[in-house]
Amino acid sequence: MLTHTRNLFIAFFLVLAAAPVAMAAETVHKVAIHVDQNNPRVMNMALNNIANIRKYYDAKGEKIIIELVAYGPGLHMLRADTSPVKTRIATMALEIDNLKFSACGNTHRIMSNKAGKKVELLSEAALVPSGVVRLIELQEKGYAYVRP
Repeated sequence: MLTHTRNLFIAFFLVLAAAPVAMAAETVHKVAIHVDQNNPRVMNMALNNIANIRKYYDAKGEKIIIELVAYGPGLHMLRADTSPVKTRIATMALEIDNLKFSACGNTHRIMSNKAGKKVELLSEAALVPSGVVRLIELQEKGYAYVRP
């Protein structure tokens, strides 16, 4: 009986010791997608990349974090008045967890000044101070870089 109790005690602690390793082993993939062109083909390619990445890792049961960063002429992708892909963005934002759309604050300010009014962004977009700097920060945090 003492041997059986001791073996259960050892097994219990082995399971406890392995639990943090198993939890730490969860794979989380992080991807930064860069859009800097006012080109519907490029914008759709970026959204196709997001859909394909999500489908692949969902099938494997692995977590994915995706952030699309738009700046320069690519900011049109996230503008409420000029985005040719706003419907797709709205749908994807609802369907995909851990998906962010970041809009360059520098480009936004320049476009707003040029328009003489504040340029409205899609509700799914969040302003970041600088699109280029945001991409640097994401890569420094281990994000893979994709430019369609």
